[in-house]
Amino acid sequence: MSDDLRGTGNLIRLALRRDRFLLPGSVLGFAAIAASSASATAGLYPEPASRIAAAGAVNASAAIVAMYGRIYDPTSLGALAMFKPAVFGAVALAILMVIVVIRHTRAEEESGRLELVGAGVVGRAAPLAAALIVAVSASAAIGSATAAGLLVSGLPSAGSLAFGAGWAVTGMCFAGLAAATAQVATGARAASGLALAGVGAAYVLRAVGDLSEAGPGWLSWLSPIGWNQQVRAFAGDHWGVLALPLAATAGTITAAFLLRRRRDLGSGLLSERSGPATGRLGTPLALAWRLQGPTLWAWTIVVGLLGTVLGTIAHTVVDLLNSPGMQAIIQTLGGEQGLTEAFLAAEMGLLGTIVAAYGIVAVSRLRSEESAGHAEALLSTSVGRGRMLAAHGGLALAGVAWLLIVAGVGAGAGHGFAVGDLGQIGTVALGAIARIPAAWVLVALAVFVWGVWPRAGVGVWLAYIAFIVAGEFGSLWGVPQAVMDLSPFVHSPLLPGPDQNLDGVLWLTAVAVALLAAGAVAFRRRDLAA
Repeated sequence: MSDDLRGTGNLIRLALRRDRFLLPGSVLGFAAIAASSASATAGLYPEPASRIAAAGAVNASAAIVAMYGRIYDPTSLGALAMFKPAVFGAVALAILMVIVVIRHTRAEEESGRLELVGAGVVGRAAPLAAALIVAVSASAAIGSATAAGLLVSGLPSAGSLAFGAGWAVTGMCFAGLAAATAQVATGARAASGLALAGVGAAYVLRAVGDLSEAGPGWLSWLSPIGWNQQVRAFAGDHWGVLALPLAATAGTITAAFLLRRRRDLGSGLLSERSGPATGRLGTPLALAWRLQGPTLWAWTIVVGLLGTVLGTIAHTVVDLLNSPGMQAIIQTLGGEQGLTEAFLAAEMGLLGTIVAAYGIVAVSRLRSEESAGHAEALLSTSVGRGRMLAAHGGLALAGVAWLLIVAGVGAGAGHGFAVGDLGQIGTVALGAIARIPAAWVLVALAVFVWGVWPRAGVGVWLAYIAFIVAGEFGSLWGVPQAVMDLSPFVHSPLLPGPDQNLDGVLWLTAVAVALLAAGAVAFRRRDLAA
């Protein structure tokens, strides 16, 4: 086994060198988000009575419970301050660990660099071990920095440590999952897709489980994100729950090493089919579809199921709001129908932000093709730069629209069957369609950045996270409205519902077109990058 791990230290230093901006920035970013959320909430709810009222409103809203979970101690400032970051921070950390592990394992293998490294004095299991050590250490660093930030913000020490530990073990759990999917799938995108599907499934299981009863339902206990919530930082600090993600991490890491020992370099448990003896791809669009089609179909299944589940539970929102005061608020909002529409509009917004990530991933294929030398070979034929960009960029735009339509139809069908009104399919689907231009802006931004500076693709992901954070926490942190307006997600009309102002759709579409045009012009004027 020592021979298998030879060279692990050198590969760890190489990985840290490559992630010298990503990992320190992530550590500081997660800690800053947690600390600022705690400080802002302390100013908004200084008295126990105000916290109890706020927690009661949160727990009474099925939409909020589905998105963020419950507040288990209404009197606790920490529980109220961290109920939003607890879920979205865990999801963001899970995605980060998937990116880190796949980047240093399957992506290196797919590019051929791992074969060159393996020709030296490097053990067979060393790349996987190095990636896991980096990811696990980064998770622990994020958890420690977050706990320190919460302590500085004035929150109790036990709860701060429990919250940081919950984030840390969640990151480790999904790092182990990514390590396993890197052995199962043959390509980096397929491995990432499987791992990210696991993140999505964990979020959905937690959301449905939290809605099933007053306490967490059994589905929540099947989700690593649900485990993070059941640590109940600042609301009892259930340290024993941490054993669940740690055990899952040990299991997935063990499976990853066993699978790595049983496969050849470049292969996977799910092998790719051999192509035809004679080429059949006659256009750049056909090639783009061949490269991106499997990923799009995988996303279609995930968002379709997610939309259906969220639509099915939409009609239960009002059932949880049975106090006289909340009933009066319901009538002010437009009655039971108005509250259900508000829930569906919120869920369409959530799906819109998720689908925008697919658009960024699809555009990143342009960078992969360019760095691998495939773009140079393609452009040496009669295919021009404009056709190449139009194929991949157009497919990314169409894929985003397709996924949101699928999500909207799924949510509408789930809601329609639940209430016996299939006319809801068109209504909810229209709300999803209204979210397409905002996602297109992210696609266009990715094209623009790639056209101007292809190596700066990580900046698009940072902008994506910043847009989400501004929308979710901007009001809480007192961010100026002008800054919040930079996020395309805040300009989408809230459909279904009474908001029929479509000005945002027009402006977002215009911004997307402008960014696409600028990116195309920049790509035509620059040299191909290695």
